Amino acid sequence: MEGFLVKDNPLLLPLNKEKTVYDGFISVQERDFRLRIELPADRKLTGARLHCCWQLKHLLRGFEHVVKQRLRRSADLIAFILELKTILEVNLKQLPEFCSVPQPQYYSQLIDEMETLGWSKLLFIDADFRTLKLKAEDSSGREHGLTVKLKSKHPTEAPECSANLPVPLVISWTPQSTLELLYNQFLLVLESLTKFWDVLDEIDNKTWILEPEKPSRSDTMRRIAIGTNVSIRVELDPRHPEMLPECCLLGAEHVVTPLRNKLNANMHLWNPDFSVFHNLRDVLEIEFPSPATHEKSSFSVECGICYAYRLEDAIPDQVCNDPRCGQPFHQACLYEWLRGLPSSRQSFSLLFGECPYCTKPITVKVAAQKS
Repeated sequence: MEGFLVKDNPLLLPLNKEKTVYDGFISVQERDFRLRIELPADRKLTGARLHCCWQLKHLLRGFEHVVKQRLRRSADLIAFILELKTILEVNLKQLPEFCSVPQPQYYSQLIDEMETLGWSKLLFIDADFRTLKLKAEDSSGREHGLTVKLKSKHPTEAPECSANLPVPLVISWTPQSTLELLYNQFLLVLESLTKFWDVLDEIDNKTWILEPEKPSRSDTMRRIAIGTNVSIRVELDPRHPEMLPECCLLGAEHVVTPLRNKLNANMHLWNPDFSVFHNLRDVLEIEFPSPATHEKSSFSVECGICYAYRLEDAIPDQVCNDPRCGQPFHQACLYEWLRGLPSSRQSFSLLFGECPYCTKPITVKVAAQKS
């Protein structure tokens, strides 16, 4: 045979007149892989040798013995190529990470793009040269990271991008796009959020933050200590951080009620030209305890049931309303405690019972059932 086609594969052509050396391609999952088959003088497959391009070798890693077995047992070269194609397709379905190996030009393209962008912006690149982590600074000097997962057909296919942001990261991409263009889009997103992070940084620096324990750049909530067992949870809008945030006062009712009344009465005084910290202080008519004048231990009162402050991600936020007690509890701990008392009763989503410390009436929301 001078040459042959196998199911839309390019021709395998003999390279010598004895027809013992064939060269060509095998097509798998819309990718072409170069291979060469050398036959012995008698042209029998039992003594044949298969030479593969590096991409094909990578895909066949761990399955060499199967390929050799098929090579020895196939009736002819066409039958072997069909067997090889089937093996590759089956293995690729089981090993999706090998389903598409980049062409050599992928790597040269990547290097050229990094040269233009600047290697100093690269924090990390994995061994497959597919996942990159880039660093960037906003106008306030905060450092941010951008993770880019490139596709094997880069730049034809859009990469997957992720970053620690309070809003979805939306990147425009065309086949002509580059890492530099992508990076510049990321810088624009950072600038649009600079005011939001400025607001939170001021709150973090001037108050005691109870939750989250270690705020990230994607967090929009802060629970700020006001006093022992009293706090306010604020939820900021990343797009309009200077506006009045969602506020929820937490603590014993006799302490929270006056603060709630002040918040409602002074809400109209909120001035978007002032910082959120300044506005909260004026609207509530209080001075927040600051790290410069107070220890966090003053506000980190342990749960009166489990004797721990942090239970997984929760802190004690259920407080006895009796002014002489004021003991805090984790919601889950108080729920389990009251549920075990024969005297407690439930009405809709509330469980009524007695405080474990002072036996005064106390309520807790029914814990959500874990699936």
